[in-house]
Amino acid sequence: MPAASTTLRMLAVSVIASLTVTGCQTFEDAGVAMGRSELVNDLAARLDRALELTYSAEYQLPGGQRAAIVQAQDPTRSTYTYPGGQLTVTPEAITRCTTAGARPECTLTVPPTPGSKPTVTLFSEANRQGLVTPPVVVGLLTAAALDPQAVIKQSDTTVAGHHAACVAVESSSGDFTACVTTEGVLGSFTGPVDGKPAELALNNYSATVDEGAFDPPAGAGVVDRRPGGS
Repeated sequence: MPAASTTLRMLAVSVIASLTVTGCQTFEDAGVAMGRSELVNDLAARLDRALELTYSAEYQLPGGQRAAIVQAQDPTRSTYTYPGGQLTVTPEAITRCTTAGARPECTLTVPPTPGSKPTVTLFSEANRQGLVTPPVVVGLLTAAALDPQAVIKQSDTTVAGHHAACVAVESSSGDFTACVTTEGVLGSFTGPVDGKPAELALNNYSATVDEGAFDPPAGAGVVDRRPGGS
C-alpha cells in the first residue's frame, strides 16, 4: 500500500481517538464528537482509497485556469499539473518543473523512500498555485474536527457527473467547503489555504491515463540533482 495511503488512514484514526476518548463528556458532547469523527473518517477513507486507483482528474480554477491530477499503479506514479508548474513523483525521481517561461525547466531529485510518510511540503507549490491536494483537505478537516467551536455540516451533490459527499466547515481558522466523489477523488474545494483563497472544481474524470503525463513537458531543460545524475 502506498505510504500516502497509510498516512491518511492513520490520520483519520488519530482524529477519532482524540475526539472520542475524553475525560468528561456529556451524551450530547459524545454525539457531536462521534459525528465529526465519522465525517473525517469517511472523507479520509475515500481520499485514501483513491491513492490506490489509476485515474485522471482535470480541475477548473478561477480565471479560466486549469489543473490536473494523474495517478497510475504498478509502479505507483503521480503527477500534479497547475498554472506555471508540474510535480511528478515516480519510483525513480521527484520532478519539479516550472512552465511559466519560454522554455519549461525541470529539476530531478531523489524519490521518496519506500514506506516513508509523505510531507505536505511536497505539494506546497501546487497548493500555492491553486491545486489544493487531498492531503491538505484532510488536514483542514482534521483541524476543524479538533476545534470544539467548529460547525461541520454534510450534504450531497453531483460534480462532473459523479456523486459526491460534501462538508461545509465554519471555524475560527477559516471557513471552507470540500466535496469528495464516491470514487474518492477530490470533487471541489473552496476556502483559504495557507492564508490564500483557493477554489477548484472537478470538470473531467477518467479511469484511464496518458502514460506521457509522467514525462517532463516537451522541450524542457532538465537538471538531475540525484546522486550520480548529470
